[in-house]
Amino acid sequence: MSFDPSTLTYNDAGLIPAIAQDHVTGEILMMAWMNAESLMRTLETGQVTYWSRSRQEFWAKGATSGHVQTLKEMRVDCDRDCLVMQVSQVGAACHTGRRSCFYTSVTAQGEQDVGAAVP
Repeated sequence: MSFDPSTLTYNDAGLIPAIAQDHVTGEILMMAWMNAESLMRTLETGQVTYWSRSRQEFWAKGATSGHVQTLKEMRVDCDRDCLVMQVSQVGAACHTGRRSCFYTSVTAQGEQDVGAAVP
């Protein structure tokens, strides 16, 4: 039995949020968008492929940077409108050079940068 991406709930632009999580540590690495085709490319190849809203093209994570994400497991939430992908991440997940895009801690007192760049 094959997976049917049309069973998911996409936004008006045909996109679904996809959260990348380190499959070993559980650390949330990043969030990006997928459409039905990028989702199927990811499942078929094992290399996580997103849809770039700014460039309006497919974005195979790490294709230019070498910071590849390899899919270990994909899950869909109960409303079928959000994905969590457990991945093996090479290098930085964030375009800033940090391991995770979520490197800013926020409290009532303000914000603090808590993420070091990946060497």
